[in-house]
Amino acid sequence: MPGRTTNTTRPRMKRKARINIKKTCRLCENNIPYVDFKDVELLRKYQTEKGKILSRRITGNCCVHQKMFASAIKKARNMSLVM
Repeated sequence: MPGRTTNTTRPRMKRKARINIKKTCRLCENNIPYVDFKDVELLRKYQTEKGKILSRRITGNCCVHQKMFASAIKKARNMSLVM
C-alpha cells in the first residue's frame, strides 16, 4: 500500500498471570438443601440492584443451587416479594 511503511511493529504487552481461586458454594458448605422463595433477604444477595439474577461465575454457587436460586427468584417475582 502506498504511504504505509512495513517496518512498524508494536511492542508486545506482557500478559498478567491469572490466579484461579476456586469459589465454593456457600450453601453446600452450610448444608442448606433447599432455597425457599419466601426468604427475601437471601434472594436479594443473589440479585443486582435492577433485579437481575447474578451468574454462577460471580456468586460461586454450584449448578444445583444456582438452578434453585433462579427458580426461587422467579417465583418470588411472580408473588411480588422481590423486584
